[in-house]
Amino acid sequence: MPWIQLRLSANEETAEKYSDWLVACGSQAVTFIDAKDTPIYEPLPGDEVLYWSNTVVMGLFDASHDMDKVISYLQGIHPDKAQMQYKLEQLEDKDWEREWMDNFHPMKFGKRLWICPSRRDVPEPEAVNVMLDPGLAFGTGTHPTTALCLTWLDSLDLQGKTVVDFGCGSGILSLAALKLGAKKVIGIDIDPQALQAGLANAKRNKVDDRLALYLPKDQPMFKADVVVANILAGPLRELAPTIIEYVGDKGLLALSGVLEEQAESLQIIYGQWCDMAPVTVQEEWVRLNGQRK
Repeated sequence: MPWIQLRLSANEETAEKYSDWLVACGSQAVTFIDAKDTPIYEPLPGDEVLYWSNTVVMGLFDASHDMDKVISYLQGIHPDKAQMQYKLEQLEDKDWEREWMDNFHPMKFGKRLWICPSRRDVPEPEAVNVMLDPGLAFGTGTHPTTALCLTWLDSLDLQGKTVVDFGCGSGILSLAALKLGAKKVIGIDIDPQALQAGLANAKRNKVDDRLALYLPKDQPMFKADVVVANILAGPLRELAPTIIEYVGDKGLLALSGVLEEQAESLQIIYGQWCDMAPVTVQEEWVRLNGQRK
């Protein structure tokens, strides 16, 4: 399967920001390299990240992705679009996932939830362990938006509850909810490949009997106890009436994929239906959560 790689020239001060921009544009993976082409993989939570003075931030996109829109978006938010240096490259499929697996470590979210790669020992066998390996259709939990949602799910009593994972990708949040005790999870995503990966991940974790996955055109109307939507601010605004319809009476809602400066408008929109709590911030990203009025 062919891919498109977008390279952005950065430095130690802008590398992390450019990474967030690429993720917001739909990049499936982000890697940092120096002039010697030595990769840096995402560290464990709490580790300090140092970048080179001349860093290349590389985003990997599906070949069908509209890169003209990506470049236009990046130039629109770049402080000096005339100085934005970038390069697009066509790539053939490669075993890049294996490289990530070798550098993906178990990570803990909240008090009891672990995301663990299958090739590593489980740190706490008695904890709630979701077994996952990095893949094209989902993050490993290292990105703040995913981490914020995983920590929130860990804080809830999900025993016997129904959950909707809106924009589920291949199911990292769905699987976490099921392992934390949810009775049933409905996952919705626009990518058929992501849904296939989600079902495979659910079978690996032995929770596929409680997970149902749908494309938007097939999504059922379903009132849930808990709804989580880790997408982006634009879709969260546009799809607010659809998302809120899944939140049952007194149901809980969490929204992520949102930058700090985008949070206020979304608080107002969803505040029409929910009592919204103060936002939770991790780096430049936030999670909004509330309860249906």
